[in-house]
Amino acid sequence: MIKKNKNIRLRSKIKIRSKISGIKEKPRLTIYRSLNNIFAQLIDDSEGNTLVSASSLSKELAEEIKNTKGKISKSKMVGKLVAKKALEKNISQVVFDRNGYRYHGRVKAIADGAREGGLKF
Repeated sequence: MIKKNKNIRLRSKIKIRSKISGIKEKPRLTIYRSLNNIFAQLIDDSEGNTLVSASSLSKELAEEIKNTKGKISKSKMVGKLVAKKALEKNISQVVFDRNGYRYHGRVKAIADGAREGGLKF
């Protein structure tokens, strides 16, 4: 069952990536979701560089995450942190890559946090 679900996600990921790519002015905001943590990166696909990254393991969020409960609220904080770091590098627009995950729960929370932080997509 787990292998089947992973294959479905990977197939969806390949379809999404064939249509989406990021450039330096409008990088790709991609998400990886593990069981307990969530990671977000802004990637310039033309050069293959990661411009900004944040996760629920980031030292900047360590104190805030200790005081919160639930993975969704942690994800929203990660979205806000990514937006803050992106705005510091003069990046205001991104292309959202949900990486094969459904736009629901933690993935939606990262997107909402990034929008609240000032990113447009």
